[in-house]
Amino acid sequence: MESIKKLTRGALLNRKKTDPGTFVFTGENKNERVDIQLFKYNIEECVEIKNIKPEDIEPFTGNAHFHWLNIHGLSDTELISHICKKQNIHNLAIQDILDINQRPKFLEYETFSFLTIKSIVPSNKQLIVEQISFAFGSGFLISFQERKGDHFEHLRHRLREKKGLLRERGPDFLLYTMLEAILDNYFKTLQQLDVDVDKLNFLESGPDLSPGALAMIENYKKHVHNIRKAVLPVKEFTLMVERGANQYVEKRHLKYFLEIKDLCLTLLDSCDDLLSSLESSTNLFFSIQGHRTNQVMKTLTMVATIFIPLTFIAGIYGMNFHYMPELDWKYGYAAVWGLFILIIGGMVWYFRKRKWF
Repeated sequence: MESIKKLTRGALLNRKKTDPGTFVFTGENKNERVDIQLFKYNIEECVEIKNIKPEDIEPFTGNAHFHWLNIHGLSDTELISHICKKQNIHNLAIQDILDINQRPKFLEYETFSFLTIKSIVPSNKQLIVEQISFAFGSGFLISFQERKGDHFEHLRHRLREKKGLLRERGPDFLLYTMLEAILDNYFKTLQQLDVDVDKLNFLESGPDLSPGALAMIENYKKHVHNIRKAVLPVKEFTLMVERGANQYVEKRHLKYFLEIKDLCLTLLDSCDDLLSSLESSTNLFFSIQGHRTNQVMKTLTMVATIFIPLTFIAGIYGMNFHYMPELDWKYGYAAVWGLFILIIGGMVWYFRKRKWF
């Protein structure tokens, strides 16, 4: 967690040192190849161009086709900036695309709208976090993915095979389907986290609670907070669409983005419920630890209490005074041991009667 904070602070410092025309990729995949894919489609046809060269990408103008440009890999900053500038993407938006430590946000520019969010996919009890950015305007949508994944493969299939409404609707409807796919991954992630949290049954655990359980709970909290931070900008975007503040979303598609808003609200409620459950697990952990500590302290206290009178008696007869009648008594040693046993038995009986153990 501390390393993440240091990385974020370092990225912020780097951003402050650069001017708006300088672009820095802050991710770890520095040598990943950039893969570019272009879909030109309308209700009649769909043209898919894989591995298209940047110089072959023309500015998205005209109404004959809709355009979806999908870019995998962000390490080549010159290539990314070249593509963006050909489509009049603002320098500040380019910086946000390349800065994977950027918090999710939604911004309006003169000729396009910009949305960047985090995609979270559960994999082998780990969460793969990827930044995905969208720039969309009149007749076009550009998506920037940090790494190559299969988030939208089902959408490509629907475009190729003319399934559903994608071919006859604009890029705003395509954006809706992409956001729905990303939010669906959030639901899967929260469901997996919920299952893992249910397995944290401290009441049936062994005598020793591992401190690693607390680290696991804190890790779950971090994942849930990250999902909350990713969902909030999407909800803000849908609220702007609902108010009619976004010019690139058609009115006939408003109902779909309202559905996205409802999904965001459901996700936020699920996050709150899961955070509450995690907080309860933390409190239960400390309560059980405190109870077991009290049990140990009670046992030690009773043992010490039993030995206090025995120590007192032993101290008296260890003073070595010359005139102590019991020292010359034939049965003095046995009598003292009998007194010891009587005191121990009496105190144990009293403790059990009071149900102290």
